[in-house]
Amino acid sequence: MQQRDWAGVMPAITTPFRPDLTVDEPALAAHVRWMMDSGCRGIVALGSLGESATLSFAEKVRILEVCREALGRRGPLVAGIAGLATAECVALAKRAEQAGCDGLMALPAYVYVGDARETEAHYGAVIGATGLSCMLYNNPVAYGVDVSPEQLARLCRRHANLHATKDSSGNVRRVAAIRSALGDRIRILVGMDDVVLESVAMGAVGWVAGLVNALPVESVRLFDLAVTGKAREAWELYDWFLPLLRLDTGAKFVQLIKLVQAEMGKGSARVRPPRLELEGEELALMQAFIRAQLDRRPS
Repeated sequence: MQQRDWAGVMPAITTPFRPDLTVDEPALAAHVRWMMDSGCRGIVALGSLGESATLSFAEKVRILEVCREALGRRGPLVAGIAGLATAECVALAKRAEQAGCDGLMALPAYVYVGDARETEAHYGAVIGATGLSCMLYNNPVAYGVDVSPEQLARLCRRHANLHATKDSSGNVRRVAAIRSALGDRIRILVGMDDVVLESVAMGAVGWVAGLVNALPVESVRLFDLAVTGKAREAWELYDWFLPLLRLDTGAKFVQLIKLVQAEMGKGSARVRPPRLELEGEELALMQAFIRAQLDRRPS
């Protein structure tokens, strides 16, 4: 995987579970194929949306193997690398390479919120664990760690294989700041669904998307319209899509995106504890909202 490959719509895929909450491997493989058939450029597995924190090390490796087999050589497979300990993340990065992954998405460590030196050391250990192309995932809202453009530049100087960053700050000014600090040295991918058009306008070249798991055709078309400068058509589609895209930004984003998948007949709403499926009035309200949006779905 090269720097130019970090582009286009790359789903942060959900992890499907059977009723006993084991990983549903056939459903996972079918989901990967559907994403690619719908025009996506690659697959990002084991991210936050994939409920990575609830998966064992062995399950993570097996998910990557299933994705690799289902994906074939149709596009790059990127492994999300996250855990409580840096050593665990380094070990997973090496196993991801053995499983045939093309790239890595490095996340901050779970739970512990490090300072700048600790954060750079953790990212550096993951990025340096293999020769695979890497994307640094910055999500200060969820993880409490904000990698500044200056820190990103230092990591780029140290690691030639750091080719991209996924920005989930929600601040489109950050996209411009990264471009100012690094120019073409790094590819910028937007990580929050509800700022995709704004981020593309500022220079993002890819989208690690969430609602794409349920609505891939619309997601790919929205991004294509944005990058080709067809602003009027893009905003018309965005006006319909945006209420659904905002589901990607709340605490229950996994439950909500899986619920949209279920409403589309493309998956179940099952999640692993500590998450629980929606129920009662909360479920009824969300189903009514989702169904109303889907009824207005553009042809």
